[in-house]
Order: sequence, then structure tokens, then C-alpha cells
Amino acid sequence: MARVWEADPAASFRRRLGKSPQALEVTEDRDGCPDIWELDNGDIAVIGHDLTDVYAARLPTDATIAEDERLVVIPGRTLRAAKRDIADA
Repeated sequence: MARVWEADPAASFRRRLGKSPQALEVTEDRDGCPDIWELDNGDIAVIGHDLTDVYAARLPTDATIAEDERLVVIPGRTLRAAKRDIADA
């Protein structure tokens, strides 16, 4: 069965949503920086810790992770800082 949405691997990074990890003090250097980016096609890229294996067995009944998907965790302040850059629905 075909999916309604597929990620486009050719999309480029357009702009960071929110503040840099350094500005939010969620990293001490450039390694392991949680971040949120808008791509040039409007999709969103999230950089965070891959905790798929940790959460897979505890997912809510209406949530699933496909074989080609990963569950990524970012600091709450990273998402809250991005709120001003995310358009309302």
C-alpha cells in the first residue's frame, strides 16, 4: 500500500526553526546538537537522540513506527523556541 506522504531525500535545508542548540544551551559544542529545520519543500527535519528501540514497546495504541522511521527525542525547550517560527494550521 502506498503512503500518502513520503520524505523527499532531495530536499535542502531552508532555515532553522527556533534558536541554535548553542543559544538554548542544550549542547556544549557542535557534536550532538538537537535541532529543528524547515526544508525547502516545507517538510521539517528534526535532529535528536534516536530512542526508537527504547520507546517501541511503549507506544500508544494509535501510534506506530514503520521500519524506515525512527522515534527521535529533542529537548522541550528546542521545540518551544521554534514555536514562533511555525505557522498556524
